[in-house]
Amino acid sequence: MATDYYGLLGVEPKATDDQLKKAYRKLARELHPDVNPDPVAQEKFKQVTAVYEVLSDPQKRQVVDLGGDPLASGAAGGGGQGFGQGFGGLGDIMDAFFGGGSARGPRSRAQQGADALIRIECDLAETAFGTQRELTIETAVRCASCEGQGTAPGTLPTTCETCRGRGEVQQVQRSFLGQVMTTRTCPRCTGTGTVIEHACHECHGDGRVRARRTLTVKVPAGVEDGMRIRLSGEGEVGPGGGPAGDLFVEVHESKHPVFTRDGDDLHCTVTLPMTAAALGTSTPLVTLDGEEQLDLPAGTQPHEVFTLRARGVPHLRGTGRGDLHVHLDVEVPTKLDDKQVDLLRQLAAARGEERPGMAAKAGAGLFGRLRHGR
Repeated sequence: MATDYYGLLGVEPKATDDQLKKAYRKLARELHPDVNPDPVAQEKFKQVTAVYEVLSDPQKRQVVDLGGDPLASGAAGGGGQGFGQGFGGLGDIMDAFFGGGSARGPRSRAQQGADALIRIECDLAETAFGTQRELTIETAVRCASCEGQGTAPGTLPTTCETCRGRGEVQQVQRSFLGQVMTTRTCPRCTGTGTVIEHACHECHGDGRVRARRTLTVKVPAGVEDGMRIRLSGEGEVGPGGGPAGDLFVEVHESKHPVFTRDGDDLHCTVTLPMTAAALGTSTPLVTLDGEEQLDLPAGTQPHEVFTLRARGVPHLRGTGRGDLHVHLDVEVPTKLDDKQVDLLRQLAAARGEERPGMAAKAGAGLFGRLRHGR
């Protein structure tokens, strides 16, 4: 049976690290063998300790959240021994009681840089068929003067005298368990084990400076509004000249005066005079590929839709294109001269439309029901 990690600690799956630590502290005070000699309590203490070790590790916790069971697979702390092979994780137990850090030796001064985001405006033709843009961005780059070391020319970081290069300091405290030694990150060197006595004048010891640079981004054909293009390693350089994050270019598609976009399909509206709709016509139509002739048959009705295949936006993934949907709007004249009025009246008389009435199918509607006694 899969381990109920969050249930054993009595917390919700969305619990923060602090909430996990508080829940474990409470259980440890109740169940620790020095406090509670009951064998059942000792076994429970082993379980909650192993569970806390898993959930306090971000990578192992992600496995749990995805439905995995690190303890069942032997991936838990304490050499993968699971629940029944000793308490394990004594350092984590002490950290939970006394707030100690999780430092384990000196850490690298170079840290991973942050990602960056920039937005660009593209018109419909650019998002449909792709384009290239020259972008000028300002990010943190590695300091050329010290090559990311943060030290002045001709100098090197020196060993921290407080922790003697370990990156952590130890302190003995008294508790109900007796004397307990806790380990914390060194406050002087912040865990790196070294200090910079003579900082670089360009970056002031950070190993990076702000700078403007130009790069080219390729916008692929078929990209949609709000999509992001990822440029690996083009983001912010990390502290200490660490590796750069990624740059994300977010595409915003400007409104087109003729077309509206629905995925890879396009829509537009063509307005026809009443006479052209009745008699049929051929009208020029502007598409993304240029001007074409749209042939409309006689008797074209208002709100009819004509579809031109493969005249839309190319598919971002795969081949082919979307369609262009042309919506027809028939315009009825509002001002007529005497001759036009006379001609329309002659047409109405010829078609028997001088007195248009309500048309209804036999047996349908209110009058049909009354006529048939329904």
